[in-house]
Amino acid sequence: MPDDAQVRNPIRNFTGWPSGPLHVAIGVFDGVHLGHQMLIRTLLGGARAAGATAVAATFDPLPGQALAQDPPGSTLADAPERVTLLEHAGAEAVVIFTFDRAFSQQPANTFVARLCTAGDVKRVVVGVDFQFGHGREGSVEALQVLGARHGFAVTIVEPISLGGAVVSSTRIRAALREGDLMTAQALLGRPYSVTGTIVRGEQRGRALGFPTINVAPPDDKLLPRDGIYATWAILGAQRFRAASSLGVRPTFGGGPRRLESYILDFTGDVYGQQAEIVFVERLRDELKFDSADDLARQIAMDVDQSRLALR
Repeated sequence: MPDDAQVRNPIRNFTGWPSGPLHVAIGVFDGVHLGHQMLIRTLLGGARAAGATAVAATFDPLPGQALAQDPPGSTLADAPERVTLLEHAGAEAVVIFTFDRAFSQQPANTFVARLCTAGDVKRVVVGVDFQFGHGREGSVEALQVLGARHGFAVTIVEPISLGGAVVSSTRIRAALREGDLMTAQALLGRPYSVTGTIVRGEQRGRALGFPTINVAPPDDKLLPRDGIYATWAILGAQRFRAASSLGVRPTFGGGPRRLESYILDFTGDVYGQQAEIVFVERLRDELKFDSADDLARQIAMDVDQSRLALR
């Protein structure tokens, strides 16, 4: 995820919006992939030409989560990540709508009316598949009709394709679940990463000679396919090479799924801190070894491979 040092706090719901004319892009924006980035560039270009502020609006929780349509652990970017990514893509302000039961049940025309009372909305930018209002009753065509009634224009951004198919969050999820980092990175326009708190583990890595950090990501965050990866570990403003394991530790009888990272050339107590693990290359599947010594020898090879991959 990009450095968030310059990211401002998001606006919540329909109060506190910027003054003056506004151009507003509305979408789920899960992952802020290449298609989303194109939409934000369109938003920013139009806003600059009109002397308006470019605002991106998203939802928390994501509609698919709130309506129990998406399986657990399927989010590519939680709300804080999306705020950071949307601003780095060019949005000058970010609004997060709280997608609760009341929000989901408001009629399409009510949502648009509230949108227009929040600020001086001159243009709304959406993708071709944008739907809104209770039961997704509102289409892009309905948005255009309501826009004419309320005095704002509507810009519809076509999806972009890569590798013979449309860039989508669904496609990125499928690639990550297969361990296909190259496809996921191409569609996102950046390597996929997972951020979480460093927690205490069972100290098995230390006993093997490779002390690891255990990173606990948000429950809804999508984790790539189990396996061993060459990764970057970002701690604060510092970036370190790391060999990371994602899985259930079958050599020791299995257990809960965990993300553990051995940070190369690093010592220090970082418990309780936030770490971002950036997935660069998948090295191998998670395997069960006959002994701890066999596992330690393999980890040493994984570390050497990670060092090469992260030169």
